[in-house]
Amino acid sequence: MKVGVLGDMSGVFQDLSGASSVAAVRMAVDDFVKNEKPSFKVELVVSDHQNKPDIAVSRAREWYDLEGVDMITDTINSAVALAVSGITRDKNRVLMVTGAGTTSLINEQCSPNTVLYAWDTYGISNALAGSITKSGKKNWYFLTVDYALGQAIEKDAIKAIGAAGGTVVGSRKHPIGTSDFSSFVLAAQSSRSDVIALANAGGDLINAVKAAREFGVSQKQTLAPMAGTMMDVHALGLEAAQGMVLVEGFYWDRNDESRAWSQRFYKERNRMPIMLQAGIYSAVTTYLKAVKETGTDDAKVVLDHMRKMEINDVFAKGGRIRADGRMVSDLYLLEVKRPSDSKAPWDYMTVRDTIPGAKAYQPLSESRCPLVKN
Repeated sequence: MKVGVLGDMSGVFQDLSGASSVAAVRMAVDDFVKNEKPSFKVELVVSDHQNKPDIAVSRAREWYDLEGVDMITDTINSAVALAVSGITRDKNRVLMVTGAGTTSLINEQCSPNTVLYAWDTYGISNALAGSITKSGKKNWYFLTVDYALGQAIEKDAIKAIGAAGGTVVGSRKHPIGTSDFSSFVLAAQSSRSDVIALANAGGDLINAVKAAREFGVSQKQTLAPMAGTMMDVHALGLEAAQGMVLVEGFYWDRNDESRAWSQRFYKERNRMPIMLQAGIYSAVTTYLKAVKETGTDDAKVVLDHMRKMEINDVFAKGGRIRADGRMVSDLYLLEVKRPSDSKAPWDYMTVRDTIPGAKAYQPLSESRCPLVKN
């Protein structure tokens, strides 16, 4: 068996993908071989897609046609994931998307060969916006990056806010790569909203949070990074990030199982994992178990079997892969601690709530995937 990690090894997403994805996949393969004792060997290949869909497709085609790769995973960057999903369907192989979060993969561009595994924009924004609104913070103001990611997050979050009885009192769009958030933060602050939603990611998210702290956004206004991760908290530091609320599908310090696994990951990467690393570990494990249980690498047989499996591991409890390709598992509402409450390195957050995946992710009744309609 050959598993390919097609990630961002040197670009803007390398901290979320890159060497951390490779380390998590190696852990999955090692654990599978040790615990399951399969009759086949598992080989890992790695490549950098450079955030360019054409390079990603070229490498995927080479892997499928010349190197006998059975499954590709990671594919962080939505454009990359969509492009690789197409070639994977043409070649009748398997794609386990753990890095990208576009819901197009489970809607108009769904494929019987693709599984959207770790997260998506609908689930994260719906869970975060719904939970915060239900807690009593009803009025929201959005600072949104002006491209597909921000637009999708804001649209999905507004729906969840309305369903929970909340109101959006304002919104400002900002260009990607904005360095000065002064005017945007001042507008959000003057709105006197309960929540300032940050519908952006990466450097934009970090710059927005820093600006909010510099202008003294009060404790009455909760900062909600709609696509934030623990790595953003680590980059900002607790002094700047304290009080923020975010949603992830995994937190390293949630229970004994997550702590034990995360300590193993820490020994490999000198950092604690986030949901993308736990998710790719789970995806590879699930795939390899399905291969062993079916006794074949035939994509259709393996995928059909995975859809019948209940997934129980360090990432997912009671996880299921639906007809649209969405793997559904619980999400966690996390609040960033004050510096004085942090007792050790990486002790950054408190789990405030568990949101069942069935309530967080897009319901099949709203699906635009032909595989569901048929």
